[in-house]
Amino acid sequence: MKHHIVYAALLLCTGLTDNARGGEVLQRPNIVVVLVDDLRWDELGCSGHPFVRTPNIDRIASEGVRFRNAFCTTPLCSPVRACLLTGLHTHHHGILDNINRSEQSHRLRTFPQALQRSGYNTAYVGKWHMGNDDTARPGFDHWVSMKGQGTSFDPVLNVNGTRQMFTGHTTDVLNAQTVEFLRQPRQQPFCLYIAHKALHPELTQRDDGSITDPKAAQFLPAKRHRVLYSEDAIPRRLNVTDLPDDKPALNRRIDGVEPLSRSTGTSDETVRDRLRMLAAVDDGVGLLLAELTRSKELDNTVFVFTSDHGYWYGEHGLSVERRLAYEEGIRVPLLVRYPAWIKPGRVIDRFALSIDLAPTLLQMADVSPTAPMDGRSLVPLLKGEQTPHWRTSFLIQYNTDTVFPRIYKMGYRAIRTKQWKYIRYHDLDQMDELYDLSHDPYEIQNVIKRPESAVVLQRLQSQLDQLLSQE
Repeated sequence: MKHHIVYAALLLCTGLTDNARGGEVLQRPNIVVVLVDDLRWDELGCSGHPFVRTPNIDRIASEGVRFRNAFCTTPLCSPVRACLLTGLHTHHHGILDNINRSEQSHRLRTFPQALQRSGYNTAYVGKWHMGNDDTARPGFDHWVSMKGQGTSFDPVLNVNGTRQMFTGHTTDVLNAQTVEFLRQPRQQPFCLYIAHKALHPELTQRDDGSITDPKAAQFLPAKRHRVLYSEDAIPRRLNVTDLPDDKPALNRRIDGVEPLSRSTGTSDETVRDRLRMLAAVDDGVGLLLAELTRSKELDNTVFVFTSDHGYWYGEHGLSVERRLAYEEGIRVPLLVRYPAWIKPGRVIDRFALSIDLAPTLLQMADVSPTAPMDGRSLVPLLKGEQTPHWRTSFLIQYNTDTVFPRIYKMGYRAIRTKQWKYIRYHDLDQMDELYDLSHDPYEIQNVIKRPESAVVLQRLQSQLDQLLSQE
């Protein structure tokens, strides 16, 4: 019995585990997750952007896999961050909105907790944003975070219980902190979770969390990137000219709020500043890849690059109100590199969701979840296995808040399939929406009132009710 105990302890300390293939003992992989704030799925070179330069991020895709249909399940910062860490839908983990839920976020059961218990050295660097405090959460051996949204320059960070002021662009500071963690001596595998402040703008908020002037949002890049892309024409999707006449929820007249139009969208210079902020994120990915290469850990590291949700470039006249269920708000980039399992340069079209990250990484680390999860492990897709019973639809949800007057009382539940999207609003009667994505990928025509839509509408309503009952 003593020999078995010693052997188990050795496995825990060294990160070794029995692999199913003939009982071969292999090292468990390290894990790096890079989470970018508000990054759209189409803002990367590897996703076809016409001029943006993201060579280090693109390397993850070229040497790994890119999910072409990755989505968040709640397009709002705080809830989706909890979705990523817990593998649960918003109504199950309880982080319902961006209200300060600091204490509740300490009680979340996250995948880093399970990794830590199994012997992983875990670290969180960046913006927590499930509350305004910056203190350590269970499951992390190393902690570097900021209060609330933080600032774009000269951040004050809580480093393992000590608040320190740093000089420089926040993205650069966080990048340096991640490399410093990687250089720490250790015998066990590690999990490093980096949640960037970028690409989030600077906003002025009232005490109740509402935004004083959404149009005053500023994206502040590092000084060395301030003139990037100055001569490049900003690409626009066809729905920037879409006036929401058939979207009664968006077309409501609200006192003091300008009706949606081309002028209420996102300016060219704002888009450029977002892409300029992204340049420093790409620099950080390069630093991580270089350090992992130096330490000979790169090919034994699962490297994930993703975003919490998207952003509006003026589609349907929208700008900062990224809580809605349209494609630009819910689509996210998802890139994974791990050469032991993933053939380079693959593209996967199956649905992947934010709630899938936790079960995927736990399975890759050979760690069992401590509680049921709503998400599904993406490992079969990563390995190229046949998946005939993969999901064909998924749930999207948002709980109303008071930050943006235009979308007040616009809480909804929605279902997205390969062909259709149905949006059911909670508090707005006769304002639901239905889109045939196969013929209208830009969601310009709400076909919910067309007689020929009655059958498919009834089917989607039933499927949505079923998803809600199952989830």
